[in-house]
Amino acid sequence: MNKKVAFYTLGCKLNFSETSTIARSFEKEDFERVDFSQKADIYVINTCSVTENADKRFKTIVKQAQKNNPEAFVAAIGCYAQLKPEELAAVDGVDLVLGATEKFKLTDYLNDLSKNDKGEVHSCEIEDADFYVGSYAIGDRTRAFLKVQDGCDYKCTYCTIPLARGISRSDTLENVLHNAREIASKDIKEIVLTGVNIGDYGKGEFGNKKHEHTFLDLVKALDTVEGIHRLRISSIEPNLLKNETIDFVAESTAFVPHFHIPLQSGSDEILKQMRRRYLTNLYVDRVKRIKETMPHACIGVDVIVGFPGETDEHFLETYHFLNELDISYLHVFTYSERDNTLAAEMGSPVPKNIRSKRSKMLRGLSVKKRRAFYESQLGSERTVLFEGENKSGYIHGFTENYVKVKAPWNPDLVNTLHKVTLSSIDEDGLVRFEFVPDNIMA
Repeated sequence: MNKKVAFYTLGCKLNFSETSTIARSFEKEDFERVDFSQKADIYVINTCSVTENADKRFKTIVKQAQKNNPEAFVAAIGCYAQLKPEELAAVDGVDLVLGATEKFKLTDYLNDLSKNDKGEVHSCEIEDADFYVGSYAIGDRTRAFLKVQDGCDYKCTYCTIPLARGISRSDTLENVLHNAREIASKDIKEIVLTGVNIGDYGKGEFGNKKHEHTFLDLVKALDTVEGIHRLRISSIEPNLLKNETIDFVAESTAFVPHFHIPLQSGSDEILKQMRRRYLTNLYVDRVKRIKETMPHACIGVDVIVGFPGETDEHFLETYHFLNELDISYLHVFTYSERDNTLAAEMGSPVPKNIRSKRSKMLRGLSVKKRRAFYESQLGSERTVLFEGENKSGYIHGFTENYVKVKAPWNPDLVNTLHKVTLSSIDEDGLVRFEFVPDNIMA
């Protein structure tokens, strides 16, 4: 009987792509992958350190694994495992903790699957995380997350990612294209480019700071890969999103008109405290450029509330800035203190209840923004890629510009592209549509 392994991923698209790659290394060792809710011999938890909540969830997930099989071997990998290995090792039921450089060698540590009294730790000094491991996630999705870059050289005062993932480094263009072709051969219709700071692509391509290629080179090369119908840029820093990239996406048939651009604050004073590499005027300029070249483009925004020293005036500056900006939705993060960051040592912390209130206000604004964007798209003809899950009798899908649609469940639609006319917004906020005759594309 093959041994069984189950995975649980916390956090970002990058973590999902790495979990998938690690899972494939288990398959090569003749392990059978099962769902995390099932009985397995090994449970692997890929951790995240970005939010306080992710830290707390880890213990709950370990308990779930133990409930499924009290004798199972439990391994923790990922960002939180790099930052706080001893803390994770001390959690009851955890047998192995692997840091940033060791996680891709997980199968090498599994000669003995007997339970340990205390978790065994193998974590490196983060300076040693200077090599690149390419990865991508496929399987249960109609899209693939393709990792093109890892690590970050920025020094934002609130962020632990450089401590958890090391310096900025990139995959070679040749390997990215190889992975993209491999994904295309599996009938995956959409690739989402992912990394920690993907606009920095190219840096570290040769294991040092030298590089031959830029993010624009990457985008142009991927646009030529046959068999991929859609390419989506996940999240890109405003200072690294150049006019040439925006203009190329506007003309491309494969790259879709959807950008996710971190802002973090609409107050220049707070942006300086955060050590971000732009001010609000540059952000406005990026949004305008996108909307001039692609009026129907979807623009998502990351924003942090409750940063140390954020007064009511600073927050209202952010609120009004976002309210007036032609954007489509927000990802709102409530600031939480992180060890070994400059922000954690700053004075004037914002009380938790005020952080929560501000977060709620921005989430309300996001609902309003998304609704207005969806309304602006009604009557237009778009292409939908349908997903594979039956959600309460409905199938969902996304247009190229990230409008979420719904229709009664039909398994024949899964992983197919169809031309539709967007017709109305349902009470749950999703969009209904009419099929355009002879609409099947792939």
